[in-house]
Amino acid sequence: MDKENNQINNFTEGSIPKHLLSFSIPLFLGNILQALYNTVDSIWVGRFLGPQALAAVSVSFPIIFVLVALVTGITMATTVMVAQYVGAKKIDMVKKTVGNSLFLLIIASIVASTTGILLNRTLLRLINTPEEILPMASGYARIIFMGFIFMFGYNMTSAILMGLGDSKTPLRFLFYSTMINIVLDPIMIFGLGPIPKMGIQGAAIATILSQAISFVLALRYLDRNEHVISYKLRDIRYDRELTRLTIKIGLPAGIQQTVVALGNTLIMSIVNSFGVNVVAAFNAAQKLDSFAFMPSMSIGMASSTLTGQNMGAGKTERVKEVARWSEIIAVLITGIISVVFLLVPDKLLLLFTTDREVLNLGAQCLRTLAIAYVPFGLMWVFNGIIRGAGDTIITMIISIISLWVVRLPLSAYLSKTGLAQNGIWVGMSSGSILSAILSYAYYRSGRWKRRAIVRSSSGDETLENVDDVDLNFQ
Repeated sequence: MDKENNQINNFTEGSIPKHLLSFSIPLFLGNILQALYNTVDSIWVGRFLGPQALAAVSVSFPIIFVLVALVTGITMATTVMVAQYVGAKKIDMVKKTVGNSLFLLIIASIVASTTGILLNRTLLRLINTPEEILPMASGYARIIFMGFIFMFGYNMTSAILMGLGDSKTPLRFLFYSTMINIVLDPIMIFGLGPIPKMGIQGAAIATILSQAISFVLALRYLDRNEHVISYKLRDIRYDRELTRLTIKIGLPAGIQQTVVALGNTLIMSIVNSFGVNVVAAFNAAQKLDSFAFMPSMSIGMASSTLTGQNMGAGKTERVKEVARWSEIIAVLITGIISVVFLLVPDKLLLLFTTDREVLNLGAQCLRTLAIAYVPFGLMWVFNGIIRGAGDTIITMIISIISLWVVRLPLSAYLSKTGLAQNGIWVGMSSGSILSAILSYAYYRSGRWKRRAIVRSSSGDETLENVDDVDLNFQ
């Protein structure tokens, strides 16, 4: 047991800001590296293959994200469950959770990959993908779907390690694979020696090969270090009660991700109607936009793990401090980023294109989106606290309201006014601000405190009916 506990970071004691920063910085760097997979693709494709190829990569992402979304629910649930079992000092339940989650992941990845491979062209047509880029987009997406097992596998091992309080180990593996992706991209795209020129499909091949390497490295680490978790076949098994609990937590999170993915797909459909240059500009702006909220997203993910462990240990007063410090850090960082994006967006967009029209269109997009960065950053924090407690239903509801009641209708309506494509960006910012307001209101209500999954170490049983648990927190 001592060896196992040495492999777990205990966030139920010690300095909260120190824990937040030490845990979130590797997450932030990891998010940057994850984004670099697609960003490096976009830089090579956009600069050397042209706006049409860049647009083809862009329109593929919403379709890919739709099929990834439900599986993401399993990984989110796993992090929450592992963190709370760790806080309650129930290592046997940690092991069982890991084995069951890996079983569910294998099934989900097979279903998602098969669906994407068979239906990708149909799905791309549903979002009004311009016919001139459809073959390129379909070819890129199909290869990504083939590598889903590696993407999902790495994300699951990372989710487990994060529940244990370890955000540094996944970062190390991701760094190796990102560097390999950077090297492989030009080789696969333009060809070298016996490797033929593959264009946009080469970028996809480089991505899945790199993801496969990060997954294999993660498995080797677990095996060689005799970790508290294991990937051996005998440990990957179905558990009915844990599956029920995983679905109870993960399904709302998965539906939330699916709702967001479908909403982004429809946003992409509206963007597509304005032509290739607007699509290319939106793609470039979105790449920078994703970097902009990565710090607050990382803080939100860290606050989720800290909340999970402290809820499992019954230390709810520490959760309030987690929230306070997370808010301070998120506001400071996103505030600085907002100013930079408002002042020099065109300079940043030069990474992706030198086309003057695309640069101007992208700059307009970035400036409008940057207005909502601070509230959107706070939304990540509040949702992280709520999700860490095991309450994923409300975050799903908030996403549905902000996306489908505000962002999509407003974007669609304003895009038909004199604002044209700029109306889409206004609608997107408005939805982000609303989601922050709703998340804050629910956090302040304190209802999320009733969603603990396990009791602290003084109790032994899993709380079977999560919805009916009332821990009487004030």
